[in-house]
Amino acid sequence: MASSRAFRSFCVKRRSAAGRRGPSCSDLASLIAPAPVAAPARVRSRCGWVPVTVRAGLAGLVATVALAGCGGGSLGSSATHAASQQITAPAGAATANTPSAAPTVAPTARLSRGPTGFSATGSMTAARGSHTATLLNDGRVLIVGGDAETGEVASAELYDPATGKFSPTGSMATARGNHTATRLSDGRVFIVGGLDNDTEPLASAELYDPKTGTFSPAGSMTAARKGNTTTLLSDGRVLIAGGIATDSPSALASAELYDPKTGKFTATGSMLEPRCQHTATPLSDGRVLIAGGDNNGGSALASAELYDPATGSFGATGSMTTARDGHSATLLPDGRVLMTGGDSASAELYDPATGTFSPTGSMAQARTYQSATLLLDGRVLIAGGVDADGDALASAELYDPASGTFSPTGSMETTRKFNTATLLSDRRVLVAGGYDNDDTTLASAELYQP
Repeated sequence: MASSRAFRSFCVKRRSAAGRRGPSCSDLASLIAPAPVAAPARVRSRCGWVPVTVRAGLAGLVATVALAGCGGGSLGSSATHAASQQITAPAGAATANTPSAAPTVAPTARLSRGPTGFSATGSMTAARGSHTATLLNDGRVLIVGGDAETGEVASAELYDPATGKFSPTGSMATARGNHTATRLSDGRVFIVGGLDNDTEPLASAELYDPKTGTFSPAGSMTAARKGNTTTLLSDGRVLIAGGIATDSPSALASAELYDPKTGKFTATGSMLEPRCQHTATPLSDGRVLIAGGDNNGGSALASAELYDPATGSFGATGSMTTARDGHSATLLPDGRVLMTGGDSASAELYDPATGTFSPTGSMAQARTYQSATLLLDGRVLIAGGVDADGDALASAELYDPASGTFSPTGSMETTRKFNTATLLSDRRVLVAGGYDNDDTTLASAELYQP
């Protein structure tokens, strides 16, 4: 590993204080120099943490555009980075064997009551961003890997809502960040891909068993990936789609399936176009909606497609009204999908019955890489992210599907980007880690009370 901390985000759009769009990975090639400055620069690019040496005189430019990395939720999430339908990261993910629009509550869970808003809870045992957070069947939350000040980490920990405390659990065999995590039908958690400490994408996978508190190897994908999505299908298999295979702007169109029963990865049909940092949402009929993302040219996409597990193929559907990457996608109780942000304040709804997108109310704040969490009452909590100037946000808002509007709901205690947000069994939302506006990795966590 290089002596300096390598850069490891993917598909990140940045803007300078003047409002200009930040560099893509191909743009960063122009910064490679035969005459480096004394200290190599940390540059988070849109398509991967890219280690660069900066031509003398360009350090000021890099400092302006290199403000934030990208979280892994379904995210990709993830996770659920953070902000897709998988419970990693990108919060709000479907985690049951049969995808469901409505979040479920453990039968013994007591719903939390109290004033609406955010409040501090215990801190993680280690500061981390671009990690994953997965709700376990017993109500605890598994925090895995991520990016610390010294690089990617293999450690994991558990949050117990009953005590408000984090405690260590077993560690992964491989340090990784910007990976995905998916809770399987049997309660285990499937960890796959991401970046290692040399900024290389990983093909390896691991399984966490809550009963033993340990990780075990789970084979390897047919291709190393970062910036991909993972989605639990209704038959218990996991769809892995897109991402990037190397430290380059080249996105993948390929997809594959992981079968927990056999422990095998197999290729499935390819997407209609290459994408990374897209969203993947399991629909009520078992199909998966793939939307937006970044393509090989470094441009945000408006196109969408549907994966049909019955045929193992992707097919076209309507396009979004706005091109988006780093956005969030949330399955609503009525079966529609809410798309929010992605360098925009706008939002739109996908209707599986018609295969079309239509505008809905806009957020008060333009956001990218925000978290989006479906609450028990059907509303969606949007929190944090990055604004148009590349600054981390603390503000939050609620989307009400009944009125099609957003409303403010207070602010987090800390500005955060590339954190996780996880719906707990008692209806509260755990927000953990990430980076603050100075790009410092955070160990703090807080709870949102609806």
